[in-house]
Amino acid sequence: MERQQLTLDSTLESVDEAEAIVIREAEKTGFEEDDQQQIGMAVRECMVNAVVHGNRYNRKKKVHLELEPSNEGLTVVIGDEGDGFDVNALPDPLLPENLMRQSGRGLLLVRAFMDEFHVQPRTGGGTEVRLTKTLTK
Repeated sequence: MERQQLTLDSTLESVDEAEAIVIREAEKTGFEEDDQQQIGMAVRECMVNAVVHGNRYNRKKKVHLELEPSNEGLTVVIGDEGDGFDVNALPDPLLPENLMRQSGRGLLLVRAFMDEFHVQPRTGGGTEVRLTKTLTK
């Protein structure tokens, strides 16, 4: 199983590309179709966040995608070149005052779909998210 690193443009087309690449890798790694789709949706959400909120559609900034397949599962790292953010400062989407908001639930879904979810500052600037899904034997 081979580690892959890609550098993608800050476009919504890159979101589709990343999702397709990750779903193919999840299939090769041995995930069932439901898990493949969950991984794909989690990556889509994080890619949209990187393009829209991190890089703010700036075509001079890139999104960095890394896939680390193993016999235990798949880890995906997505990094942007934006200003960064504090994940703990995000409003809780489950609080009554936030339930009717049109956005803000994406990371909640990512956490539900993936076994591990970590956000940290990216070396060189921006934000990096690390997603891991473990294969069930």
